[in-house]
Amino acid sequence: MKKYTTIGGVALAATLMLTACGGGTPSGPASQKAEESGGDISKLISVNAKEAKDLEQGGTVTLPTVDLGPDFNNNSNVGNSAATSAVLTPVNPAGLSSGGIGGCWKLDFDGKAEPNKDFCEEVKSEVKDGKQTITIKVNEKATWNDGTPIDVKTFENTWKMSRGEDKAIDIVNPGSYPFVESVVAGANDKEVIVTTSKPVFPLEDLFFGLIHPAVNNAETFNKGFAGNMHPEWMAGPFKVENYDTTAKTVTMVPNDKWWGQKPVLDRIVWRQMEPSATIAAFKNGEIDATDARTLSRYKQLEGTKDAEVRRGQRLFAGGLNLNAERPALSDVAVRKAIFTAVDRKAIRDVRFNGLNWSEESSGSMMLMPFSEYYQDNYPVKDTGAEAAKKVLTDAGYTANDKGIMAKDGVPVSFKVTYFGDDPTQAATSQTLQKQLQAAGMDVSIDQRGDADFQKVLGSREFDLTISGYTVSADATSGVKQFYESTTNENKLGDAELDAEIERLATISDDKERNKAAMEVEKKHMEKYFSMGTVLNGPEIQFVRTGLANYGPSLFKSNSNVPDWTTIGWEKGTKK
Repeated sequence: MKKYTTIGGVALAATLMLTACGGGTPSGPASQKAEESGGDISKLISVNAKEAKDLEQGGTVTLPTVDLGPDFNNNSNVGNSAATSAVLTPVNPAGLSSGGIGGCWKLDFDGKAEPNKDFCEEVKSEVKDGKQTITIKVNEKATWNDGTPIDVKTFENTWKMSRGEDKAIDIVNPGSYPFVESVVAGANDKEVIVTTSKPVFPLEDLFFGLIHPAVNNAETFNKGFAGNMHPEWMAGPFKVENYDTTAKTVTMVPNDKWWGQKPVLDRIVWRQMEPSATIAAFKNGEIDATDARTLSRYKQLEGTKDAEVRRGQRLFAGGLNLNAERPALSDVAVRKAIFTAVDRKAIRDVRFNGLNWSEESSGSMMLMPFSEYYQDNYPVKDTGAEAAKKVLTDAGYTANDKGIMAKDGVPVSFKVTYFGDDPTQAATSQTLQKQLQAAGMDVSIDQRGDADFQKVLGSREFDLTISGYTVSADATSGVKQFYESTTNENKLGDAELDAEIERLATISDDKERNKAAMEVEKKHMEKYFSMGTVLNGPEIQFVRTGLANYGPSLFKSNSNVPDWTTIGWEKGTKK
């Protein structure tokens, strides 16, 4: 499942293991470029890798988050944000539905999945007579915090809540769950037998994230986590010690009920902060990491004592997130004109100004340009103001007395929403605004606080946002979330594309399946113009010196989801 995130400097946690690479200089960040297919993606990983046994036991890590909730169900549309996933990772890897670890699965740096043996010791699949049987051996010790066993009842409930059959359940993406026919016990309740109506691929599309059996109805799923973390329905190496809604902090300590690898740290503190406040907080030693994805933030953080820069590739795609259900953008001609008016390179130049980062192609919501399956699916080749005006003219729009393109007396008028107060964010939004205005559109700016991000996106209170989603290594689940007519949030699609999407999960060959998914995206973009990738971007973080196993590490930490048992302080640096 893909998670909402902004393009800019929102302060979220980051990630996991390998080697540290170069930082910045007084003249700005080190030069780096995105990798394309066949490139060396190891250059996009930057961490301070240490064996857990070599770290000092104990210590505290304090991190900022753009928001705490208000909804803590990251499987729902309202709770579907990268910030929520980051906060929940230490305490509930059992329930995470995307990122580097979740439920039955964990990912390596390149996105390859293997069973997460803390929960699922073995996953076997057999296809016979056109049907698939999946046998899951659940860890005997795996238990929810309230003492409920993680067994066949958990898997059955996860299937029933996720399959999309009950339309009242605000699930983000049913994925392959509609193909599941039954979930039953095998030799015992810790052996789960899953049968499907047709083969399902990739296998990790199922049970990447588990749902506690108590969350078994729409009311609990949709509203039960509003302002309530429900730590009793979690399972992970840490537990919630205190959730302070007044101070806007969450404190986590090692979970005495955890059966897996014991964590190095003895405390994690999350503080809800506006990104602008994280700069002073990091410089003053109040927090231990913050992002520097814009030049303004980088320059303000540069030179901080006892800090180092960790730099890699951000697993993000987006820039144009259109709400086609708003009257101003309901006409596909208007949406096509927006795509046509946009100069993607100009926006990237503004966004990456001074960061010494370059990328040539950003044209898919589902795959990164370094993927062997990637293709640039941006649906417009002839771009610019005049080309955009022609799109509108051909659709019956004419310029009114103010020079705004209008049809039946109604002008093309809408708002571009962005979040936070970073100057680069503002400049990026203004650049987009000017490009659209040059094409005869009446476009104003709607600036919101970063803390409003989850609420605005989850409740669809926008016309167009400069935002996007996390990116996975496989396009199969993304294509359903973004482009299937009953699943995507704009409800745009058709029976022909839906049939192609349904077929994808039955294709066993990874290359064939992903190429077919990319063709679906290409067709959908060309027909509906609802989401457009303008950029991917770098992941740049300032991290307290001595913090180990933390930093950009591609799919092993997608959506800021690390293995929190390994994070800790080098000897002599513990806080």
